[in-house]
Amino acid sequence: MAPSVAEITSTTTEVTVDPIQAAKAKIQDTSKVEEKPVDKGPAYPFYFPYFDVNEKFPPTELFEHSDPGLRADPKKPHLLTPNVTTRNISPYLGTEVTGVQLTELTKEGLDELALYVAERKVVIFRDQNFKDIGPDAQIEFAKHFGPIQRHPTSGNVKGYPEFHVVYRDAAHDRFREYAGANRANHTSWHSDVSYEKQPPGTTFFFILDQPENGGGDTLFLSRVEAYKRLSPEFQKRLEGLRAVHSAVYQAEFSRKRNGPVRREPIETEHPLVRVHPVTGEKALYVNQGFTKSIVGFKDEESEYLLKFLFDHLSKGADFQIRARYEPGTVVVWDNRVTAHSATPDYASNFRRHAVRLTPQAEVPVEAKA
Repeated sequence: MAPSVAEITSTTTEVTVDPIQAAKAKIQDTSKVEEKPVDKGPAYPFYFPYFDVNEKFPPTELFEHSDPGLRADPKKPHLLTPNVTTRNISPYLGTEVTGVQLTELTKEGLDELALYVAERKVVIFRDQNFKDIGPDAQIEFAKHFGPIQRHPTSGNVKGYPEFHVVYRDAAHDRFREYAGANRANHTSWHSDVSYEKQPPGTTFFFILDQPENGGGDTLFLSRVEAYKRLSPEFQKRLEGLRAVHSAVYQAEFSRKRNGPVRREPIETEHPLVRVHPVTGEKALYVNQGFTKSIVGFKDEESEYLLKFLFDHLSKGADFQIRARYEPGTVVVWDNRVTAHSATPDYASNFRRHAVRLTPQAEVPVEAKA
């Protein structure tokens, strides 16, 4: 005889719930639990910054330099072919270029690249394969423009000191410390290693990882246009002056962090106004990062004039641009006629990873009044 409804109700079976299975089921309920993204590390771990406190470089030696741009065809037929598209960001500096692979340029094309960068100051190349050709090919490419500067304190690549590695993530935030952790903003205008006896000319910067939500771009300004904005009488007063560029603070900062000082810091005098060897343009050659004093001036006089020039450069938004990065971007700029600043405007949990190759150029040539 079949059991009644009452009998079914009264004869229930006790069920034991497995707590492990219950926990798994709860985790799998994606409507209630957000999964955190997994940090898989740098996309290009080979270029992770390497610091060796025992690594030492000899003092830099003077060398003869002839700028490749002097050999270039002004029409640039090997660089700006019919397939190339260009877009000027500002009349004074900055051009975006698509339709050409830097790694496929001939020697003539590289000479034209040097000329083009001297003229436009900053050139942003999109959709490049440069990051994937390997370190030896990258170094050989950059050496066309001059001997590559080996940075005395920054992270480089093990076995490849020619690379200056720029890296920041949640655990590494050296830039904010160097720029001044207690500052209201972190804009820090500078020209790379201007303390060198022969500072850089045509410079290469390629991005490997960048913040997903934007930011991490680079600000650039034209020191040629900044010079032109000054009155003729003031220009004459600046020409002939020399300024001291110092590597001392950079070395002291590294030592305090138990970082490397691969070459003892130097201080070098350079003209306050220099002339570009290819274009003949005059440019203010001072920067807040490394220019410390004006030769022959008393402290108060030097501080007063340098403060004016630094303010003039930093406030000139109408001769500044913001270079925006995207995958495959290579930015090429001329350190002789520009200054730049990083913009650490992205959350510290995002990664920004890039590499710079910094060919050195001529001893700065003084402008004549």
